Amino acid sequence: MAATPDTPTPVTPRRKVSRHRGEGQWAVGHFTPLNGNEQFKKDDDGLNVRTRIETIYSKRGFDSIDPQDLRGRMRWWGLYTQRKPGIDGGKTAVLEPEELDDEYFMLRVRVDGGRLTVPQLRAIGEVSEQYARGTADITDRQNIQLHWIRIEDVPAIWDKLEAVGLSTTEACGDCPRVIIGSPVAGIAADEIIDGTPAVDEIHERYIGNKEFSNLPRKFKTAISGSPVQDVVHEINDVAFVGVNHPEHGPGFDLWVGGGLSTNPKLAQRLGAWVPLDEVSDVWAGVVGIFRDYGYRRLRTRARLKFLMADWGPEKFRQILEDEYLKRKLVDGPAPEEPSHRWRDHIGVHRQQDGRFYVGFAPRVGRVDGTTLTKIAELAGAHGSDRLRTTVEQKMIILDVTEDQIDSLVAGLEALDFQVKPSPFRRGTMACTGIEFCKLAIVETKARGSQLIDELEKRLPDFDEPLTINLNGCPNACARIQVADIGLKGQLMLNKDGEQVEGYQVHLGGALGLEAGFGRKVRGLKVTSAELPDYIERVVRNFEAEREDGERFATWAARASAEALS
Repeated sequence: MAATPDTPTPVTPRRKVSRHRGEGQWAVGHFTPLNGNEQFKKDDDGLNVRTRIETIYSKRGFDSIDPQDLRGRMRWWGLYTQRKPGIDGGKTAVLEPEELDDEYFMLRVRVDGGRLTVPQLRAIGEVSEQYARGTADITDRQNIQLHWIRIEDVPAIWDKLEAVGLSTTEACGDCPRVIIGSPVAGIAADEIIDGTPAVDEIHERYIGNKEFSNLPRKFKTAISGSPVQDVVHEINDVAFVGVNHPEHGPGFDLWVGGGLSTNPKLAQRLGAWVPLDEVSDVWAGVVGIFRDYGYRRLRTRARLKFLMADWGPEKFRQILEDEYLKRKLVDGPAPEEPSHRWRDHIGVHRQQDGRFYVGFAPRVGRVDGTTLTKIAELAGAHGSDRLRTTVEQKMIILDVTEDQIDSLVAGLEALDFQVKPSPFRRGTMACTGIEFCKLAIVETKARGSQLIDELEKRLPDFDEPLTINLNGCPNACARIQVADIGLKGQLMLNKDGEQVEGYQVHLGGALGLEAGFGRKVRGLKVTSAELPDYIERVVRNFEAEREDGERFATWAARASAEALS
Protein backbone atom coordinates (compact mmCIF):
# COMPACT_ATOMS: atom_id res chain seq x y z
CA MET A 1 0.00 0.00 0.00
CA ALA A 2 1.34 3.38 -0.99
CA ALA A 3 1.89 5.86 1.77
CA THR A 4 -0.33 8.93 1.89
CA PRO A 5 -0.13 12.04 4.06
CA ASP A 6 -2.64 10.41 6.39
CA THR A 7 -0.84 7.03 6.45
CA PRO A 8 2.62 7.17 7.96
CA THR A 9 5.25 4.94 6.45
CA PRO A 10 5.87 1.93 8.67
CA VAL A 11 9.25 2.20 10.41
CA THR A 12 11.22 -0.91 11.13
CA PRO A 13 12.66 -0.61 14.62
CA ARG A 14 16.45 -0.36 14.53
CA ARG A 15 18.37 -2.78 16.66
CA LYS A 16 20.82 -0.86 18.80
CA VAL A 17 24.27 -1.79 17.64
CA SER A 18 26.85 -1.96 20.41
CA ARG A 19 30.24 -0.87 19.19
CA HIS A 20 32.56 -2.21 21.85
CA ARG A 21 35.75 -0.21 21.70
CA GLY A 22 37.76 -3.02 23.25
CA GLU A 23 40.59 -2.38 25.63
CA GLY A 24 42.41 0.05 23.37
CA GLN A 25 44.93 -2.59 22.26
CA TRP A 26 47.03 -1.51 19.32
CA ALA A 27 47.54 -5.10 18.16
CA VAL A 28 43.83 -5.48 17.43
CA GLY A 29 43.51 -2.16 15.64
CA HIS A 30 42.39 0.16 18.44
CA PHE A 31 44.58 3.20 17.81
CA THR A 32 42.09 5.92 18.73
CA PRO A 33 42.98 7.30 22.18
CA LEU A 34 40.32 6.38 24.73
CA ASN A 35 41.44 8.65 27.58
CA GLY A 36 43.34 11.86 28.14
CA ASN A 37 46.63 10.15 28.89
CA GLU A 38 46.57 8.21 25.63
CA GLN A 39 45.67 11.40 23.79
CA PHE A 40 48.59 13.47 25.06
CA LYS A 41 51.00 10.62 24.32
CA LYS A 42 49.67 10.44 20.77
CA ASP A 43 49.90 14.22 20.40
CA ASP A 44 53.60 14.25 21.29
CA ASP A 45 56.07 11.70 22.63
CA GLY A 46 57.01 12.25 26.26
CA LEU A 47 60.70 12.24 25.42
CA ASN A 48 60.25 15.38 23.31
CA VAL A 49 59.44 17.57 26.33
CA ARG A 50 63.11 17.92 27.24
CA THR A 51 63.63 20.46 24.49
CA ARG A 52 60.77 22.60 25.79
CA ILE A 53 62.10 22.39 29.34
CA GLU A 54 65.52 23.56 28.20
CA THR A 55 64.45 26.26 25.75
CA ILE A 56 61.13 27.57 27.13
CA TYR A 57 60.04 26.48 30.60
CA SER A 58 63.37 26.89 32.38
CA LYS A 59 63.63 30.42 30.97
CA ARG A 60 60.03 31.58 31.40
CA GLY A 61 59.23 29.81 34.68
CA PHE A 62 56.56 27.51 36.11
CA ASP A 63 53.56 29.42 34.77
CA SER A 64 54.74 28.92 31.18
CA ILE A 65 54.45 25.11 31.35
CA ASP A 66 51.74 23.52 29.20
CA PRO A 67 49.38 21.49 31.47
CA GLN A 68 49.84 18.31 29.40
CA ASP A 69 53.58 18.63 29.83
CA LEU A 70 53.30 19.56 33.50
CA ARG A 71 51.19 16.59 34.60
CA GLY A 72 52.13 14.22 31.80
CA ARG A 73 55.17 14.34 29.60
CA MET A 74 57.60 15.82 32.14
CA ARG A 75 57.46 12.48 33.93
CA TRP A 76 59.45 10.96 31.07
CA TRP A 77 62.34 13.04 32.41
CA GLY A 78 61.82 12.16 36.07
CA LEU A 79 59.78 15.23 37.08
CA TYR A 80 56.56 15.21 39.13
CA THR A 81 55.01 18.27 40.69
CA GLN A 82 55.09 17.86 44.45
CA ARG A 83 52.31 18.48 46.94
CA LYS A 84 51.65 22.05 48.00
CA PRO A 85 52.46 22.39 51.74
CA GLY A 86 49.60 22.62 54.21
CA ILE A 87 47.00 20.52 52.34
CA ASP A 88 45.70 17.85 54.71
CA GLY A 89 45.02 14.26 53.72
CA GLY A 90 41.27 14.69 53.66
CA LYS A 91 41.58 16.89 50.58
CA THR A 92 43.81 14.55 48.57
CA ALA A 93 41.01 13.05 46.51
CA VAL A 94 38.85 16.19 46.54
CA LEU A 95 41.01 18.94 45.08
CA GLU A 96 41.81 19.34 41.40
CA PRO A 97 45.41 18.64 40.28
CA GLU A 98 46.19 22.32 39.88
CA GLU A 99 45.05 22.91 43.48
CA LEU A 100 47.40 20.19 44.80
CA ASP A 101 50.38 21.18 42.64
CA ASP A 102 53.18 23.14 44.18
CA GLU A 103 55.47 25.14 41.91
CA TYR A 104 58.29 22.75 42.79
CA PHE A 105 59.14 19.28 41.54
CA MET A 106 60.28 15.92 42.76
CA LEU A 107 63.19 14.82 40.55
CA ARG A 108 63.97 11.11 40.35
CA VAL A 109 67.56 10.21 39.51
CA ARG A 110 67.70 6.91 37.69
CA VAL A 111 70.17 4.40 39.23
CA ASP A 112 70.01 1.21 37.14
CA GLY A 113 71.15 -1.83 39.08
CA GLY A 114 71.62 0.44 42.10
CA ARG A 115 75.15 1.17 40.85
CA LEU A 116 76.88 4.38 41.87
CA THR A 117 80.46 5.58 41.82
CA VAL A 118 81.92 7.94 44.38
CA PRO A 119 81.82 10.87 41.90
CA GLN A 120 78.20 10.07 41.05
CA LEU A 121 77.07 9.98 44.68
CA ARG A 122 79.00 13.16 45.35
CA ALA A 123 77.27 14.84 42.40
CA ILE A 124 73.83 13.83 43.69
CA GLY A 125 74.74 15.20 47.12
CA GLU A 126 75.87 18.48 45.59
CA VAL A 127 72.71 18.79 43.49
CA SER A 128 70.67 18.14 46.63
CA GLU A 129 72.47 20.87 48.56
CA GLN A 130 72.47 23.40 45.74
CA TYR A 131 69.05 22.89 44.19
CA ALA A 132 66.88 20.66 46.44
CA ARG A 133 67.07 22.22 49.92
CA GLY A 134 69.24 19.29 51.02
CA THR A 135 66.55 16.63 50.44
CA ALA A 136 67.26 13.09 49.27
CA ASP A 137 65.41 9.78 49.57
CA ILE A 138 66.65 6.34 48.57
CA THR A 139 63.67 4.57 47.03
CA ASP A 140 62.69 0.91 47.13
CA ARG A 141 63.58 0.74 43.43
CA GLN A 142 67.20 1.82 43.98
CA ASN A 143 66.67 5.37 42.69
CA ILE A 144 67.37 8.59 44.56
CA GLN A 145 64.66 11.26 44.70
CA LEU A 146 65.15 14.96 45.32
CA HIS A 147 62.52 17.57 46.21
CA TRP A 148 61.99 21.34 45.98
CA ILE A 149 63.37 21.41 42.44
CA ARG A 150 62.64 24.61 40.46
CA ILE A 151 62.02 24.32 36.73
CA GLU A 152 64.59 27.07 36.19
CA ASP A 153 67.32 24.82 37.63
CA VAL A 154 66.55 21.60 35.77
CA PRO A 155 68.96 22.11 32.81
CA ALA A 156 71.85 22.84 35.19
CA ILE A 157 70.96 19.76 37.23
CA TRP A 158 70.94 17.60 34.10
CA ASP A 159 74.34 18.97 33.13
CA LYS A 160 75.79 18.09 36.51
CA LEU A 161 74.28 14.59 36.62
CA GLU A 162 75.06 13.69 33.02
CA ALA A 163 78.67 14.81 33.43
CA VAL A 164 79.16 11.82 35.76
CA GLY A 165 77.06 9.35 33.76
CA LEU A 166 73.71 9.70 35.55
CA SER A 167 70.37 10.64 34.06
CA THR A 168 66.67 11.09 34.76
CA THR A 169 65.60 9.66 31.38
CA GLU A 170 62.35 7.69 31.70
CA ALA A 171 62.67 7.67 35.49
CA CYS A 172 58.88 8.13 35.52
CA GLY A 173 56.12 7.94 32.90
CA ASP A 174 54.51 5.23 30.74
CA CYS A 175 57.83 3.73 29.72
CA PRO A 176 60.50 1.31 30.97
CA ARG A 177 61.44 2.57 34.41
CA VAL A 178 64.74 1.90 36.19
CA ILE A 179 66.09 -1.64 35.83
CA ILE A 180 66.57 -2.93 39.34
CA GLY A 181 69.43 -5.37 39.78
CA SER A 182 71.30 -7.25 42.45
CA PRO A 183 73.36 -4.66 44.33
CA VAL A 184 76.14 -7.24 44.64
CA ALA A 185 76.11 -8.37 41.00
CA GLY A 186 79.59 -9.50 40.00
CA ILE A 187 80.67 -9.12 43.63
CA ALA A 188 79.04 -11.74 45.86
CA ALA A 189 80.87 -14.99 46.43
CA ASP A 190 77.67 -17.06 46.18
CA GLU A 191 76.38 -15.53 42.94
CA ILE A 192 74.78 -17.82 40.33
CA ILE A 193 75.32 -15.44 37.42
CA ASP A 194 76.17 -11.76 36.99
CA GLY A 195 73.27 -9.93 35.31
CA THR A 196 75.18 -6.66 34.84
CA PRO A 197 75.81 -7.12 31.09
CA ALA A 198 72.05 -7.57 30.52
CA VAL A 199 71.21 -4.45 32.54
CA ASP A 200 73.73 -2.47 30.51
CA GLU A 201 72.56 -3.81 27.15
CA ILE A 202 68.89 -3.07 27.84
CA HIS A 203 69.77 0.42 29.01
CA GLU A 204 71.96 1.15 26.00
CA ARG A 205 69.55 -0.24 23.41
CA TYR A 206 66.16 0.81 24.72
CA ILE A 207 66.12 3.49 27.42
CA GLY A 208 65.29 6.81 25.78
CA ASN A 209 64.37 4.96 22.58
CA LYS A 210 60.98 5.85 21.11
CA GLU A 211 60.36 2.20 20.28
CA PHE A 212 59.12 1.78 23.87
CA SER A 213 58.46 5.35 25.00
CA ASN A 214 54.66 5.01 24.69
CA LEU A 215 53.54 2.05 26.77
CA PRO A 216 50.06 1.65 28.29
CA ARG A 217 51.54 2.46 31.70
CA LYS A 218 54.81 2.14 33.60
CA PHE A 219 56.92 -0.96 33.11
CA LYS A 220 59.14 -2.37 35.85
CA THR A 221 62.12 -4.68 35.31
CA ALA A 222 64.22 -6.77 37.69
CA ILE A 223 67.38 -8.78 36.92
CA SER A 224 69.37 -10.71 39.52
CA GLY A 225 71.60 -13.73 39.53
CA SER A 226 71.84 -13.81 43.32
CA PRO A 227 70.57 -16.83 45.28
CA VAL A 228 69.31 -14.30 47.82
CA GLN A 229 66.73 -13.22 45.17
CA ASP A 230 67.28 -9.61 46.12
CA VAL A 231 65.18 -7.70 43.56
CA VAL A 232 61.58 -8.56 44.60
CA HIS A 233 61.12 -10.32 41.26
CA GLU A 234 57.64 -11.50 42.22
CA ILE A 235 56.17 -7.99 41.90
CA ASN A 236 57.80 -6.72 38.70
CA ASP A 237 56.32 -6.63 35.20
CA VAL A 238 59.23 -8.73 33.99
CA ALA A 239 61.97 -10.39 36.01
CA PHE A 240 64.97 -12.53 35.23
CA VAL A 241 65.94 -14.75 38.19
CA GLY A 242 69.24 -16.58 38.35
CA VAL A 243 69.06 -20.37 37.98
CA ASN A 244 71.34 -23.25 37.04
CA HIS A 245 70.00 -25.27 34.13
CA PRO A 246 70.97 -28.96 34.40
CA GLU A 247 72.13 -29.01 30.76
CA HIS A 248 72.89 -25.39 29.82
CA GLY A 249 74.37 -24.02 33.04
CA PRO A 250 73.77 -20.60 34.66
CA GLY A 251 71.05 -18.40 33.18
CA PHE A 252 67.75 -16.82 34.12
CA ASP A 253 64.22 -18.00 34.84
CA LEU A 254 61.62 -15.70 33.22
CA TRP A 255 58.78 -14.21 35.30
CA VAL A 256 56.04 -11.89 33.97
CA GLY A 257 53.08 -9.92 35.27
CA GLY A 258 53.75 -8.92 38.86
CA GLY A 259 52.60 -5.69 40.48
CA LEU A 260 50.95 -4.30 43.61
CA SER A 261 48.88 -1.09 43.94
CA THR A 262 45.16 -1.57 44.67
CA ASN A 263 44.90 -4.87 42.75
CA PRO A 264 48.03 -6.84 43.60
CA LYS A 265 49.21 -9.84 41.60
CA LEU A 266 52.32 -11.96 41.82
CA ALA A 267 54.35 -12.53 38.67
CA GLN A 268 54.06 -15.92 37.00
CA ARG A 269 56.81 -18.14 35.67
CA LEU A 270 56.80 -18.79 31.94
CA GLY A 271 58.89 -21.92 32.50
CA ALA A 272 61.60 -20.59 30.19
CA TRP A 273 65.38 -20.51 30.72
CA VAL A 274 67.11 -17.48 29.19
CA PRO A 275 70.90 -17.29 28.68
CA LEU A 276 72.63 -14.04 29.57
CA ASP A 277 73.22 -12.96 25.98
CA GLU A 278 69.52 -13.33 25.12
CA VAL A 279 68.05 -11.40 28.09
CA SER A 280 67.90 -8.13 26.17
CA ASP A 281 66.00 -9.64 23.24
CA VAL A 282 63.55 -11.48 25.49
CA TRP A 283 63.03 -8.32 27.53
CA ALA A 284 62.24 -6.38 24.35
CA GLY A 285 59.76 -9.09 23.35
CA VAL A 286 57.90 -8.84 26.66
CA VAL A 287 57.82 -5.04 26.47
CA GLY A 288 56.65 -5.29 22.86
CA ILE A 289 53.71 -7.44 23.92
CA PHE A 290 52.82 -4.89 26.58
CA ARG A 291 53.04 -2.02 24.09
CA ASP A 292 50.93 -3.78 21.45
CA TYR A 293 48.49 -5.91 23.46
CA GLY A 294 48.39 -3.95 26.72
CA TYR A 295 45.09 -2.43 27.80
CA ARG A 296 44.93 1.31 27.12
CA ARG A 297 41.23 2.07 27.64
CA LEU A 298 41.23 2.36 31.43
CA ARG A 299 44.28 3.49 33.41
CA THR A 300 43.24 1.21 36.24
CA ARG A 301 43.67 -1.84 33.96
CA ALA A 302 46.66 -0.66 31.96
CA ARG A 303 49.38 -2.66 33.74
CA LEU A 304 50.83 -5.85 32.27
CA LYS A 305 49.54 -7.88 35.23
CA PHE A 306 45.97 -7.60 33.89
CA LEU A 307 46.92 -8.92 30.47
CA MET A 308 48.81 -11.79 32.08
CA ALA A 309 45.82 -12.57 34.31
CA ASP A 310 43.57 -12.82 31.21
CA TRP A 311 46.01 -14.71 29.01
CA GLY A 312 47.85 -16.96 31.46
CA PRO A 313 51.54 -17.88 31.19
CA GLU A 314 51.12 -20.47 28.41
CA LYS A 315 49.48 -18.07 25.97
CA PHE A 316 51.86 -15.28 26.92
CA ARG A 317 54.86 -17.49 26.21
CA GLN A 318 53.37 -18.65 22.90
CA ILE A 319 52.78 -15.06 21.71
CA LEU A 320 56.27 -14.08 22.86
CA GLU A 321 57.85 -16.94 20.93
CA ASP A 322 55.71 -16.88 17.79
CA GLU A 323 55.20 -13.15 17.19
CA TYR A 324 58.18 -11.44 18.83
CA LEU A 325 61.17 -13.77 19.15
CA LYS A 326 60.33 -15.97 16.13
CA ARG A 327 61.80 -18.97 17.96
CA LYS A 328 61.14 -21.26 20.88
CA LEU A 329 62.53 -20.63 24.32
CA VAL A 330 64.33 -23.34 26.27
CA ASP A 331 62.36 -24.93 29.10
CA GLY A 332 64.04 -24.41 32.45
CA PRO A 333 63.90 -25.08 36.19
CA ALA A 334 62.34 -22.89 38.85
CA PRO A 335 64.65 -21.00 41.20
CA GLU A 336 65.47 -22.58 44.51
CA GLU A 337 64.16 -20.98 47.66
CA PRO A 338 66.14 -17.89 48.71
CA SER A 339 69.28 -18.67 50.63
CA HIS A 340 68.72 -15.97 53.29
CA ARG A 341 65.73 -14.65 55.22
CA TRP A 342 67.03 -11.09 54.93
CA ARG A 343 67.55 -10.06 51.29
CA ASP A 344 69.17 -6.65 51.80
CA HIS A 345 72.91 -7.47 52.11
CA ILE A 346 73.28 -5.55 55.38
CA GLY A 347 76.48 -6.28 57.30
CA VAL A 348 80.04 -7.18 56.34
CA HIS A 349 80.44 -9.82 53.61
CA ARG A 350 83.39 -11.26 51.71
CA GLN A 351 83.50 -10.63 47.96
CA GLN A 352 84.66 -13.01 45.23
CA ASP A 353 88.03 -11.24 45.12
CA GLY A 354 88.69 -11.50 48.85
CA ARG A 355 87.79 -7.92 49.68
CA PHE A 356 84.56 -7.06 51.50
CA TYR A 357 81.33 -5.19 50.98
CA VAL A 358 79.62 -3.36 53.82
CA GLY A 359 75.84 -2.88 53.84
CA PHE A 360 74.31 -0.27 56.13
CA ALA A 361 70.86 0.99 57.05
CA PRO A 362 69.60 4.56 56.74
CA ARG A 363 66.27 5.32 58.42
CA VAL A 364 63.41 4.50 56.00
CA GLY A 365 65.58 5.60 53.08
CA ARG A 366 65.72 9.24 54.18
CA VAL A 367 69.10 10.91 53.95
CA ASP A 368 70.20 14.40 52.88
CA GLY A 369 72.59 15.94 50.42
CA THR A 370 75.32 16.70 52.93
CA THR A 371 75.20 13.15 54.24
CA LEU A 372 75.32 11.64 50.74
CA THR A 373 78.46 13.63 50.10
CA LYS A 374 79.94 12.42 53.39
CA ILE A 375 79.16 8.80 52.45
CA ALA A 376 80.92 9.31 49.13
CA GLU A 377 83.96 10.80 50.88
CA LEU A 378 83.96 8.03 53.48
CA ALA A 379 83.91 5.35 50.78
CA GLY A 380 86.72 7.05 48.88
CA ALA A 381 88.83 7.44 52.00
CA HIS A 382 88.56 3.68 52.55
CA GLY A 383 89.70 2.73 49.08
CA SER A 384 86.31 2.25 47.42
CA ASP A 385 84.94 3.90 44.31
CA ARG A 386 81.75 1.83 44.13
CA LEU A 387 78.52 2.01 46.10
CA ARG A 388 75.10 0.43 45.68
CA THR A 389 71.52 1.15 46.65
CA THR A 390 69.10 -1.69 47.41
CA VAL A 391 65.39 -2.33 46.96
CA GLU A 392 65.05 -2.15 50.75
CA GLN A 393 66.09 1.55 50.86
CA LYS A 394 69.57 0.60 52.09
CA MET A 395 73.14 1.21 50.82
CA ILE A 396 76.32 -0.81 50.31
CA ILE A 397 79.98 0.19 49.97
CA LEU A 398 82.01 -2.27 47.88
CA ASP A 399 85.68 -3.25 47.62
CA VAL A 400 86.81 -2.67 51.20
CA THR A 401 90.01 -4.34 52.37
CA GLU A 402 89.87 -6.24 55.63
CA ASP A 403 92.09 -3.78 57.46
CA GLN A 404 89.72 -0.91 56.58
CA ILE A 405 86.46 -2.49 57.79
CA ASP A 406 86.50 -1.31 61.41
CA SER A 407 87.34 2.26 60.45
CA LEU A 408 84.60 2.33 57.80
CA VAL A 409 82.00 0.91 60.18
CA ALA A 410 82.91 3.53 62.79
CA GLY A 411 82.62 6.28 60.20
CA LEU A 412 79.19 5.05 59.13
CA GLU A 413 77.96 4.83 62.70
CA ALA A 414 79.10 8.40 63.29
CA LEU A 415 76.68 9.37 60.51
CA ASP A 416 73.86 7.36 62.22
CA PHE A 417 74.13 4.46 59.75
CA GLN A 418 74.24 1.03 61.32
CA VAL A 419 75.99 -2.03 59.90
CA LYS A 420 74.39 -4.23 62.57
CA PRO A 421 70.96 -2.61 62.86
CA SER A 422 68.05 -3.79 64.95
CA PRO A 423 65.40 -5.70 62.99
CA PHE A 424 63.22 -2.59 63.27
CA ARG A 425 65.81 -0.28 61.70
CA ARG A 426 66.63 -2.96 59.14
CA GLY A 427 63.09 -3.95 58.25
CA THR A 428 61.11 -0.67 58.24
CA MET A 429 60.40 1.05 54.92
CA ALA A 430 58.26 4.07 54.09
CA CYS A 431 57.05 5.77 50.94
CA THR A 432 57.35 9.54 50.38
CA GLY A 433 54.11 10.30 52.24
CA ILE A 434 52.06 13.46 52.57
CA GLU A 435 55.07 15.73 52.93
CA PHE A 436 55.62 15.74 49.16
CA CYS A 437 53.27 13.26 47.44
CA LYS A 438 49.99 14.48 45.92
CA LEU A 439 48.38 11.04 46.34
CA ALA A 440 49.20 10.62 50.01
CA ILE A 441 46.74 10.85 52.87
CA VAL A 442 49.08 10.50 55.87
CA GLU A 443 52.67 11.08 57.01
CA THR A 444 55.12 8.18 56.58
CA LYS A 445 58.83 9.06 56.71
CA ALA A 446 58.96 10.85 60.06
CA ARG A 447 56.50 8.38 61.53
CA GLY A 448 58.56 5.43 60.39
CA SER A 449 61.69 6.89 61.95
CA GLN A 450 59.90 7.56 65.24
CA LEU A 451 58.47 4.04 65.18
CA ILE A 452 61.97 2.57 64.88
CA ASP A 453 63.09 4.45 67.99
CA GLU A 454 60.07 3.36 70.01
CA LEU A 455 60.33 -0.32 69.07
CA GLU A 456 64.07 -0.44 69.74
CA LYS A 457 63.36 0.97 73.20
CA ARG A 458 60.42 -1.32 73.95
CA LEU A 459 61.72 -4.55 72.39
CA PRO A 460 65.52 -4.39 72.75
CA ASP A 461 65.99 -8.17 72.68
CA PHE A 462 63.82 -8.94 69.65
CA ASP A 463 66.08 -10.35 66.92
CA GLU A 464 63.95 -11.95 64.21
CA PRO A 465 63.52 -10.80 60.60
CA LEU A 466 60.49 -8.50 60.51
CA THR A 467 59.38 -6.09 57.80
CA ILE A 468 57.20 -3.07 58.60
CA ASN A 469 56.14 -1.07 55.55
CA LEU A 470 54.32 2.27 55.80
CA ASN A 471 52.40 3.66 52.85
CA GLY A 472 50.70 7.04 52.66
CA CYS A 473 47.84 5.89 50.40
CA PRO A 474 46.43 2.67 48.86
CA ASN A 475 48.89 2.59 45.93
CA ALA A 476 51.46 0.41 47.71
CA CYS A 477 54.68 2.14 46.66
CA ALA A 478 56.15 0.79 49.91
CA ARG A 479 54.92 -2.76 49.20
CA ILE A 480 52.46 -3.03 52.10
CA GLN A 481 50.82 -6.26 50.87
CA VAL A 482 54.07 -8.22 50.99
CA ALA A 483 55.33 -7.01 54.37
CA ASP A 484 55.08 -8.84 57.67
CA ILE A 485 53.25 -5.76 58.91
CA GLY A 486 51.92 -3.53 56.15
CA LEU A 487 50.35 -0.19 57.03
CA LYS A 488 48.11 1.54 54.50
CA GLY A 489 47.49 5.18 55.31
CA GLN A 490 43.95 6.46 55.77
CA LEU A 491 41.97 8.89 57.88
CA MET A 492 39.94 7.43 60.74
CA LEU A 493 38.19 8.37 63.95
CA ASN A 494 39.98 8.02 67.26
CA LYS A 495 38.31 7.00 70.51
CA ASP A 496 37.15 10.59 71.02
CA GLY A 497 35.46 10.72 67.63
CA GLU A 498 38.09 13.01 66.11
CA GLN A 499 39.37 12.48 62.58
CA VAL A 500 43.06 11.58 62.73
CA GLU A 501 45.73 9.92 60.63
CA GLY A 502 45.81 6.15 60.83
CA TYR A 503 46.47 2.91 58.99
CA GLN A 504 44.66 -0.16 57.78
CA VAL A 505 46.75 -3.18 58.79
CA HIS A 506 47.92 -6.00 56.50
CA LEU A 507 49.66 -8.92 58.20
CA GLY A 508 51.83 -11.79 57.08
CA GLY A 509 52.68 -10.82 53.52
CA ALA A 510 55.91 -12.21 52.12
CA LEU A 511 58.22 -12.46 49.16
CA GLY A 512 60.71 -15.26 48.62
CA LEU A 513 59.69 -17.92 51.09
CA GLU A 514 55.98 -18.67 50.62
CA ALA A 515 55.32 -15.45 48.70
CA GLY A 516 51.82 -14.07 49.23
CA PHE A 517 49.73 -11.10 50.26
CA GLY A 518 48.98 -12.07 53.84
CA ARG A 519 45.68 -11.25 55.50
CA LYS A 520 43.59 -8.37 56.69
CA VAL A 521 41.76 -8.83 59.97
CA ARG A 522 38.27 -7.42 59.56
CA GLY A 523 38.08 -3.83 60.74
CA LEU A 524 41.67 -3.78 61.97
CA LYS A 525 42.83 -0.17 61.89
CA VAL A 526 45.19 1.74 64.13
CA THR A 527 45.71 5.44 64.66
CA SER A 528 49.16 6.89 64.18
CA ALA A 529 49.41 7.67 67.88
CA GLU A 530 48.61 4.05 68.78
CA LEU A 531 50.99 2.51 66.25
CA PRO A 532 53.93 1.73 68.61
CA ASP A 533 51.57 0.16 71.17
CA TYR A 534 49.91 -1.94 68.48
CA ILE A 535 53.11 -3.28 66.94
CA GLU A 536 54.65 -3.99 70.35
CA ARG A 537 51.55 -5.98 71.29
CA VAL A 538 51.55 -8.04 68.08
CA VAL A 539 55.28 -8.76 68.24
CA ARG A 540 54.97 -9.92 71.86
CA ASN A 541 52.09 -12.19 70.86
CA PHE A 542 54.24 -13.61 68.07
CA GLU A 543 57.10 -14.30 70.48
CA ALA A 544 54.72 -16.01 72.92
CA GLU A 545 52.91 -18.19 70.36
CA ARG A 546 55.47 -19.00 67.66
CA GLU A 547 56.74 -22.51 67.13
CA ASP A 548 60.46 -23.24 66.81
CA GLY A 549 61.89 -21.34 63.85
CA GLU A 550 58.48 -20.10 62.73
CA ARG A 551 58.48 -16.93 60.63
CA PHE A 552 56.19 -14.02 61.46
CA ALA A 553 54.27 -14.46 58.19
CA THR A 554 53.61 -18.14 58.92
CA TRP A 555 52.44 -17.35 62.43
CA ALA A 556 50.24 -14.48 61.22
CA ALA A 557 48.48 -16.82 58.79
CA ARG A 558 47.35 -19.12 61.61
CA ALA A 559 47.06 -16.70 64.54
CA SER A 560 43.71 -15.73 66.00
CA ALA A 561 42.17 -12.37 65.22
CA GLU A 562 42.61 -11.50 68.90
CA ALA A 563 46.38 -12.14 68.75
CA LEU A 564 46.65 -9.87 65.74
CA SER A 565 44.50 -7.04 67.11
